[in-house]
Amino acid sequence: MSTRTHRPPEARCEINTFKEGLLSRVAHDLAIAVERFEVTIGPEGELEASFAADSLKTLHALKKGAPAPKALSAKDLRTIDASIRDEVLGSGRMPTITYRGRVEEAGETARIDGTLSLHGVERRLRLEARRAGDRWEAEVELNQPDYGIRPFTALMGSLKIKPEVRIKISLPA
Repeated sequence: MSTRTHRPPEARCEINTFKEGLLSRVAHDLAIAVERFEVTIGPEGELEASFAADSLKTLHALKKGAPAPKALSAKDLRTIDASIRDEVLGSGRMPTITYRGRVEEAGETARIDGTLSLHGVERRLRLEARRAGDRWEAEVELNQPDYGIRPFTALMGSLKIKPEVRIKISLPA
């Protein structure tokens, strides 16, 4: 097995956020792409991934889990992206998110044990990837406060993003 490196556009990383609070009816769940990242898997199953914290870009709102591309204006999208970059992730101070681990393939599944470094905090993180045709797909839920991230709030807390976000990554097999 040789070293394989994956980057967009053949590799994809998407983050989903979910709204809550008194005014959640006027808010949106979001689909956010990580536009700059690299995942390298070595010949012995060693994995290194880096994600540019300033490369998150809101793709669209989600309504009942489905894309709602017309729900947000271009200005709304720019405002959300700036808030994620500057207020939530502090990408100017902490520009890179990293994950290092080891992959153990077993047929149509792979276990990945590693450490995620996000927002200045390192925590162990175990993932399971599943083969889906010609791709490997993994999904994990992260609790933002576990990494020192304060979830977005507005209007004195009556509109907020849930602490849990869902991260989906897809790589060519």
